[in-house]
Amino acid sequence: MTAHTWETFIANLLMIGVKIVQASLRVALIVVAAYLIIKILRAALNRLESLLIRATEKTERAPGAAAQRIRTLASVLWTISSGLLWFVVVLVVLSQIGVNIGPILAGAGVVGLAVGFGAQHLVRDLVSGFFLLLENQIRVGDLAVINGTGGLVEAVTFRTVVLRDQAGVVHVFPNGSINTLANATMDWSAYVIDVAVSYREDTDRVAEIMRHVAEEMSNDADYSRLMLEPIEIFGVDNFTEASVVIKARLKTQPSHQLTIGREYRRRLKKRFDAEGIEMSATQRQTNPRASATPVAS
Repeated sequence: MTAHTWETFIANLLMIGVKIVQASLRVALIVVAAYLIIKILRAALNRLESLLIRATEKTERAPGAAAQRIRTLASVLWTISSGLLWFVVVLVVLSQIGVNIGPILAGAGVVGLAVGFGAQHLVRDLVSGFFLLLENQIRVGDLAVINGTGGLVEAVTFRTVVLRDQAGVVHVFPNGSINTLANATMDWSAYVIDVAVSYREDTDRVAEIMRHVAEEMSNDADYSRLMLEPIEIFGVDNFTEASVVIKARLKTQPSHQLTIGREYRRRLKKRFDAEGIEMSATQRQTNPRASATPVAS
């Protein structure tokens, strides 16, 4: 081998070595930069999570519910953001060592498209669940009606909402299939009552008795903390063949409308008996079941 050939070989070898060192340095810098970004992102998410928990825990009625919801959302954001960042880092590193990433991107697009078609219902459930939690539309412990089915919310995840009705039957709804959602315990609840009395009774006197019974309950230590406002007497709401119907509403803490409403009915019945107020046959037979429907803002 001639001297010129050796010189060319050594020069090429040195050039390859320099390129390898340069590529290694670039890769190292990219990895270090990605690591620092991950640390900053993790710290920022932790900080945001703490701020949101402190901002919401004062108004959250169920201890720990706000923290659990916020941590779940932060966990999803962390998983998505960190996954995307490391995917970009891998592509950049491959490009630095001379790998053509064009086919990789094309293949990833095809795979993503296939997965999207195959798992579109799952993706729809996850996206719907994310916004369900983000917007705080429903929480564990709420009384809700989903797609016409009512019950107590036992679990809320990114994929499903679980209700248990009064008969103990568990209903599982994929988040993407929820078309209608009514929450009876958001911020506050209310018990609406229709009191049907005989036509011979003085409706003003009946309304005053109803108000006095509610005041007595509000002075009771067992119920005062659950009642948010004095009873609202809406007045004479309807006439039937046998009765005059007076409508009223008791505003309560979330999820306590049935407790307050049932106790109020018990006390009102005893007070009516003591005052000689005649309730109609319609009220005695059918109305207690119908008027137990809770409403909320």
